[in-house]
Amino acid sequence: MSSTEEQAALMKQPEWYIKAQDYWNGVTPTVDGMLGGFSVVDPVDVKGSLKFIDEFIHGPQAVLTDGYACDCGAGIGRVTKNFLLQVPFQKVDLVEQAQVFCEQAEKEYLVEEIKEGKVGQVICQGLQDFQPQKGKYDLIWCQWVLGHLTDDHLVAFFKRCAEGLKENGLIGVKENNASGQALVDDEDSSITRPNDELKRLFKKAGLTLIKEDLQRGLPQGLFPVRMYMLKK
Repeated sequence: MSSTEEQAALMKQPEWYIKAQDYWNGVTPTVDGMLGGFSVVDPVDVKGSLKFIDEFIHGPQAVLTDGYACDCGAGIGRVTKNFLLQVPFQKVDLVEQAQVFCEQAEKEYLVEEIKEGKVGQVICQGLQDFQPQKGKYDLIWCQWVLGHLTDDHLVAFFKRCAEGLKENGLIGVKENNASGQALVDDEDSSITRPNDELKRLFKKAGLTLIKEDLQRGLPQGLFPVRMYMLKK
């Protein structure tokens, strides 16, 4: 069996999602925990995301104007707090499978944002099961989470997300890229896909890639990180 076939077989095992949930249940619900001990990258990451999305908020291509966003794989709400609510979107829903992260978001990390009505729902659910409300969102943002979905579930997730967008809504993706073939991490049940593989899955889901860029300024030794903007 080839390495690619071995990876595919591993991702189809029943415990694939159980192992991922067990892994994240053991992670400290802090910014450092969300970033695997690299909390130093938070301001660099946020700056890159804000720059990437700017043309869709200001100027002739602006389609994201004071709307409703969804933060997929939200953790404790770092991306919501430091990025999406700085755009700003009027309101953001969070989707996160780890109960401890949802509780930290609601009771500690996003308390002020919740009081101000900037946070909508905090949905405790894996993305393989998440069904967005039809036509609700201007932007669905997926960052450092899609590697936990198998290929088939990722394509199905994107198709459901497309149904959850408003007429001019967009899907944003920010993920690590492998060089060469995809790399499977058995410890946390995740796969790091190469750039061309992600693009193949976007296309398979019926999405059109309208912008792509590389996140700059990250520490050496980390995977390259790319951002993608997609429309249905």
